[in-house]
Amino acid sequence: MNTQTTPFSGLDLLASAVLLIDDARCVRYLNPAAENLFAVSIRSATGKPLAVFCTCPPSLQSAIDNGLANNWGYTGQNIELRRSDGEVLHLNCTVTPIRPDLVVGVRLLLELQPIEQQLAATREEQLIQQQQANRELIRNLAHEIKNPLGGLRGAAQLLEHELVGLPNAPSLREYTQVIIKEADRLQDLMQRLLTPHRAMVPATVNIHEILERVRSLLVAEYPGSLKVRRDYDTSLPEMIGDREQLIQAVLNIARNAAQAMQGEGEIVLRTRALRQVTLAKRRYRLALEVKVIDNGPGIPEHIRERMFYPLVSGREGGSGLGLTIAQNFVQHHQGSIDCVSRPGQTAFTLRLPIEAARGEEGAA
Repeated sequence: MNTQTTPFSGLDLLASAVLLIDDARCVRYLNPAAENLFAVSIRSATGKPLAVFCTCPPSLQSAIDNGLANNWGYTGQNIELRRSDGEVLHLNCTVTPIRPDLVVGVRLLLELQPIEQQLAATREEQLIQQQQANRELIRNLAHEIKNPLGGLRGAAQLLEHELVGLPNAPSLREYTQVIIKEADRLQDLMQRLLTPHRAMVPATVNIHEILERVRSLLVAEYPGSLKVRRDYDTSLPEMIGDREQLIQAVLNIARNAAQAMQGEGEIVLRTRALRQVTLAKRRYRLALEVKVIDNGPGIPEHIRERMFYPLVSGREGGSGLGLTIAQNFVQHHQGSIDCVSRPGQTAFTLRLPIEAARGEEGAA
């Protein structure tokens, strides 16, 4: 937990990663976004050379040299930086010299903004707008279809009653039963389309209790053939949410994974803490991350961009509502959901705020 108090503690509120460097190119301070970016804590990073955490490209190395020697600033686009664990980050970078008399021991301020993060935020905003339009269209269609379906089912029941006593009644009754059953199936589909619009019932919930419920349902549905592994951060605090909605959201994702693997494979339920994150344009000091990871065949490429749309499914006979409902429920909690998929691994990531958004951080 970043509790160090410095003249730059206000940088904790920024969404971009910020590091303060001294003359020896050692880290004197980094904000929570930088801790997340480099997967280090301020306690372990302070006083150590920047090179311990990452390998900078020549352009950035030269910018740091010039900043220290000549007080030159620098702005670079799409800088490729390699983290100590080997992960390559693509960043926009700004190097700003700091007056030596301003803060003792600090010479440079490095601000790093992941390009993927900016693109993801733009995509998320566009997706939310499109999903809102799609949901309104689907909801209106569902309401329009429900009433005629009720009349159709009622007429089939009356017709079935009139057939009683006729010589060929049993064979004709098969047709009326088809009408009734199909009307019931469509009524159920319409109800599922409308379900995400019910009001939330917020309460204090434990995310691991929710995941354990999902796990028990999956194990019961696929006994012996499906392995569901836990990878929990048990230090996570409780949050305010709708228990049933959260169970349904995670269950829909995990069940899709199990069905894609035909009930054979492994699903990992993982939780982690996130600090200083932006969700739905609001800044939160603390959030939790839930990952549902499977080792199945992956989501077909032709539907990856549309997988959260209603009625889009990559599975024969699928309704295409599971992910739509999951996304709706996550958005009800002011959270976000995204997915990265390739053959052999699909990972859905849910990010949910744990504490109330801080109004003063909304523009950060």
